[in-house]
Amino acid sequence: MDIYELIKTRKSVRSYLPREIEEDKLNRVLDAGRLAPSASNRQQWRFIVVKDEANRQKLLGSTKHSFIAEAPVVLVCCAEDDGHIMPCGLPSFSMDATIAIDHITLAAVAEGLGTCWIGGFDAVKVKEVLGIPENIAVVELLPIGYPADPSVKQKERLGLDDIVRYESW
Repeated sequence: MDIYELIKTRKSVRSYLPREIEEDKLNRVLDAGRLAPSASNRQQWRFIVVKDEANRQKLLGSTKHSFIAEAPVVLVCCAEDDGHIMPCGLPSFSMDATIAIDHITLAAVAEGLGTCWIGGFDAVKVKEVLGIPENIAVVELLPIGYPADPSVKQKERLGLDDIVRYESW
């Protein structure tokens, strides 16, 4: 599948098969995140792979999204917050982590896996459950697994004319 097909077929998966992810597939997906670009090559992203069912269940206390425990892996996507602010005024860690996460989501599709970006969670609770240090920001929870429904869904998106401007607003 080429990159454009991956982008078109990626969807938010909220139901997973009770099937483990092969270690080589998981490592390729994680490596896609490692290869992402980052501000000044800071590589601030850090990932916690949560496979243990008891730990996945504990993560449920941090979010209303109960399906995360159904996935065989929950990737807790974090970043070292070193305080670096880019000239545009945004912290580099959050942008860098989200670029890496996007690489991971597309690599997952290439491997026949599904993911769902979860931003609705209590970071303090996630940190407590997994012993994450204070200087590490929890950016996203990303369940990963084999989709229960592998069908491709049509995405409703604005047209290019609605979102693109040329030369000025």
